[in-house]
Amino acid sequence: MKIAFVGKGGSGKTTLSSLFIRHLVANEAPVVAVDADINQHLGAALGLSDDESAAMPAMGSHLPLIKDYLRGTNPRIASAETMIKTTPPGEGSRLLRVREDNPVYDACARPVALDDGEVRLMATGPFTESDLGVACYHSKVGAVEMCLNHLLDGPDEYVVVDMTAGSDSFASGMFTRFDMTFLVAEPTRKGVSVYRQYKEYARDFGIALKVVGNKVQGQDDLDFLRDEVGDDLLVTMGHSNWVRAMEKGRPSRFELLEADNRLALQTLQDAAEDSYAHRDWERYTRQMVHFHLKNAESWGNAKTGADLAAQVDPAFVLDERLAVSAAQPA
Repeated sequence: MKIAFVGKGGSGKTTLSSLFIRHLVANEAPVVAVDADINQHLGAALGLSDDESAAMPAMGSHLPLIKDYLRGTNPRIASAETMIKTTPPGEGSRLLRVREDNPVYDACARPVALDDGEVRLMATGPFTESDLGVACYHSKVGAVEMCLNHLLDGPDEYVVVDMTAGSDSFASGMFTRFDMTFLVAEPTRKGVSVYRQYKEYARDFGIALKVVGNKVQGQDDLDFLRDEVGDDLLVTMGHSNWVRAMEKGRPSRFELLEADNRLALQTLQDAAEDSYAHRDWERYTRQMVHFHLKNAESWGNAKTGADLAAQVDPAFVLDERLAVSAAQPA
């Protein structure tokens, strides 16, 4: 299942992402983690040093390889150069799976050791000085969107994406790629403003959205969040000495995280699993195609010099049954 963490800058979105990833790994779940924030801090939150974080390969730098691999033998895609971030898979396309080894992971992912296991970490790469004035950050996260479009995930597998702050996620169709979006909100007016934007933008797309209240210090904070977000408030996280030590670079073993916060993380996992169980694969594919056609008409056709609508395979549905058929012996 695919899970996104969103929220305003400073809400604790990356911290909550890293805690959830640690929780999943402690429960022996296979996890691919993706840092898709313009400020790349997920690696550090998972325990990487500054040098190790800086050495992470940037997905955007490997876009030609990603396109060439995912294209496979799809006859509707004339060349990797005609693929854009929204290009959907079809017959002959290669699909990514969480547990496998493949050239995309070889180039873009690195294993990160945690207390209870290991996570595959991928990163878009930071916004660099050379990008100033000439590039949009969404060009970097395009590699993430392409991989998510071609990812065939199962019910006991997790892809956790730490998204860019605010409502920037709506600059592409990537916001529809997730089974659950956790919006991290502080109990302040600014903290819930992003929730209102997200709720409004996502209204017509059937997005599963739940709010995680963070830095909640008492009943007044809890009442404020309940008044502002209603039933979308799933759970809250309070003060954590474990998190404070982690942010200083001196975390204790994850098993020592406060019991209330461990229970909150389990609540997140339960909500994500329930949402995945109700995934409509046909709608999921249809939304992918919808945003591809919008992007093709808006800029893709002109950029590539091709009719990108022809890339759509009308008979193809990204469905978990593809994983079953692919696993059958030849």
